[in-house]
Amino acid sequence: MRVIRAAGASLRWEPRSAAVCGALAAVAACAAVLVVGSGEFPVAPPDVVRVLLGRGDPATEFIVTTLRLPRAVTGLLAGLALGLSGAVFQSISRNPLGSPDLIGFTTGSATGALLQILVLGGGAVAITASSVAGAVLTALAVYLVAYRRGGGVHGVRLVLIGVAAAAMLEALNSYLITRAELRDAYEAAFWLTGSLNGRDWDQAVPLALALAVLVPAALLLARPLGMGELGDDAARALGVPVQRTRALLTVAGVGLVAAATAAAGPVPFVALAAPQLARRLTRRRGALLLPAVLTGAALLASADLIALHLPVAVPVGVVTGVLGGVYLAWLLSVSGRR
Repeated sequence: MRVIRAAGASLRWEPRSAAVCGALAAVAACAAVLVVGSGEFPVAPPDVVRVLLGRGDPATEFIVTTLRLPRAVTGLLAGLALGLSGAVFQSISRNPLGSPDLIGFTTGSATGALLQILVLGGGAVAITASSVAGAVLTALAVYLVAYRRGGGVHGVRLVLIGVAAAAMLEALNSYLITRAELRDAYEAAFWLTGSLNGRDWDQAVPLALALAVLVPAALLLARPLGMGELGDDAARALGVPVQRTRALLTVAGVGLVAAATAAAGPVPFVALAAPQLARRLTRRRGALLLPAVLTGAALLASADLIALHLPVAVPVGVVTGVLGGVYLAWLLSVSGRR
């Protein structure tokens, strides 16, 4: 670790972590450029870059900026949000399985959207609002049930109650689909897989605005979050207001996963895998929020690129689900041996 001091301030950084973050940012950017260039009318990467710099011809500019760039931007931002949310909840729970995928928040967001699609029949704006409301209400219910007077919310208890909530919400989602008309059920099932197909600036812009508020808020709490991994008693001894910090981080994490799910659907396993991959790449412990952010963006952009080049068109959620299932099996195997 190195320390840079200037103007009375100091900045700590590690060369390996900085190199990993740079490499992840490069992977995410390259994957996004290749996504923009993929399709029925391929566009070479140099031409994509030329358009993004404002030097392309009108036809290529229309294909890139109007038809394809919103999809790539939505994928990058959703991956960023899921990676950061996963890092926050895994650090709060001190459990590698403490991901919003598994503790019910993503499922609650999906339930809110399904109620709007299948029961209320709302449009895109209403579906987005219901998705966010579902995640918030689920998180509030899980937090209140997990809360103990005098002891606050313990990480393990939060995970166990969240898993139970996810199971109940999954059952409700399945029931809603079985009771729906065929056309509505198909639309709902497609949305539940997590997809970037047809995404435009109506999804990308609100997601970007949400992240502009939530990402800085979460990063500002990275230091007390890391201290919290030492245990509640040790964190209090270091002057960290444990329960207040945990509540603020929960709000930020839920907002991140709700915004991502509203824009791209419940894309599985990115929030679970990104923080663990970031930890293994940097070889560091603690709350690695920035590496997790870049890992999430790189994972989702790469998965979208794979989905676009498969022989059969599939949503990006199918690709992340397959890759995430393999990763989860490996993680459980390694944990079991330890």
